[in-house]
Amino acid sequence: MQEGKPKVFVDSREPAEVCDAIEAAGVDIEICQLEIGDYQISDRLVVERKTRGDFESSIIDGRLFKQISQLSSSVERAVLVVEGSPDCESRISRAALLGAYCSIISDFGCSLFFTRSPSSTAELICALALHERSKKQPLSVFAKRKALSQAAQQRAIVEALPNVGPKLARALLRYFQTVENVMSAPESELRQVGKIGQKKARQLRQILASRYKEEEDAEYEGSHEARKNRADF
Repeated sequence: MQEGKPKVFVDSREPAEVCDAIEAAGVDIEICQLEIGDYQISDRLVVERKTRGDFESSIIDGRLFKQISQLSSSVERAVLVVEGSPDCESRISRAALLGAYCSIISDFGCSLFFTRSPSSTAELICALALHERSKKQPLSVFAKRKALSQAAQQRAIVEALPNVGPKLARALLRYFQTVENVMSAPESELRQVGKIGQKKARQLRQILASRYKEEEDAEYEGSHEARKNRADF
């Protein structure tokens, strides 16, 4: 087994109640903006959490299957957690709910779990984190994606740049044609694409052109470890 506590990356929009319960159970968390899902358990496993109300709303407005499709196609193991009391009155017929459950599992290959409360959700996430650590599954800030097409790999590389999402990554590749051209583009040309203003263009050039400072990287890792150790007391 790996040394130390298991760790979970948590999307910054998730409620403090779940985060506090995860930490209370002895699992470290790091709050960040996740590209996909709400809780990244390992490089291969990501959890999407929905309250029962949001789950039903996402079925009604059509968001659910787009989200699940993106999640399942992006990582090796996708888990959807629906949180809330089953006694609450549903706005959707039982047949429609069963149809959605079947589609999530059989069409998208996504695991589906139901929990009654935030504390129950946290308990499941902790169990998954412990299980993944026992299998020595690594954890980095970016989840391990499934095999992608060349175009998707190119877009993923560009998306790794700060403040660049899928739409902007596509716009950059459409304009510059290759990843190499994006990375070497001057600030003036970057500003010709989409909504890239002077500030964002300057930030991108700074990231791309600055020399890597290993000592700065090591200092960050050291301070992060120190914060973790202080939290243990």
